[in-house]
Amino acid sequence: MADGDYERGRSREIGAIAAELKRLAADREGRNLLRPNREGRAPARPPVFVLNGWAASPHAWDLCKFPCTHLFSYVEQLDGEPEKAMENVERCILVGWSMGGSSALRLAARWPEKIAGLVLIAATPRMMEEKETGWRGMSPHRLEALRYGLVMTRGAGFFGVPEGKPNPYLADEPANLERGLEYLLETDVRAQLAPSRQPLATSIHIFQSEHDGIVRPENAAWLKSVFPQASVTMVPGTEHALPIFIPELVDEAVDSCIRLAAASQDIA
Repeated sequence: MADGDYERGRSREIGAIAAELKRLAADREGRNLLRPNREGRAPARPPVFVLNGWAASPHAWDLCKFPCTHLFSYVEQLDGEPEKAMENVERCILVGWSMGGSSALRLAARWPEKIAGLVLIAATPRMMEEKETGWRGMSPHRLEALRYGLVMTRGAGFFGVPEGKPNPYLADEPANLERGLEYLLETDVRAQLAPSRQPLATSIHIFQSEHDGIVRPENAAWLKSVFPQASVTMVPGTEHALPIFIPELVDEAVDSCIRLAAASQDIA
């Protein structure tokens, strides 16, 4: 790629991100939705549950500044820990990346009345491709290549760790990796996400790379059809580990969920 093409591409990327930051900032300008309510008490902030991706390191979220109540590893997700947490809250905000996005969708379909906000990052209800239906996803060969690359790099990242960024991946026990692979191969929550059962979230944000080879960009369009009220941000480039590439946008999205949840509580 010529230097000029690269610079123009990065300029478009920076411009798109700047525009999205401006839009989100305008949404909150002049308002403080965490102000005291009519009884003089500040509304309680709903817990923020973060659901990590398969073979993902907790450092994937190091650049994000939003308040996190609990970060569920992919192993905790396989063990049903998010379900236990959901049973013990009245409302919450879910932030899910990759496999964690699939988990967030599954939880939202089961407890729509408890969802105060959704932030879906490279998320999909069905990770794997389906040639018979035309569903765009990963091939089993591609998934196996990712597992092999993870093991060979000892958690240094499927595509390497960008300079100046934390490592979003980790090396894990083979048994855990295999359990995660089985989840990715088998999980399909499309049927549970029929429009009539969509979560009652007041704020839904979808982030997707335009050329992601792990979660296809077409998946974002499908999610938008299920959640027509959602904002969709398509990020230029092929990056899958979006929490380390667009942490400011993720922070703004979670902040929007928190503020709107507080506002709805104040009105109630």
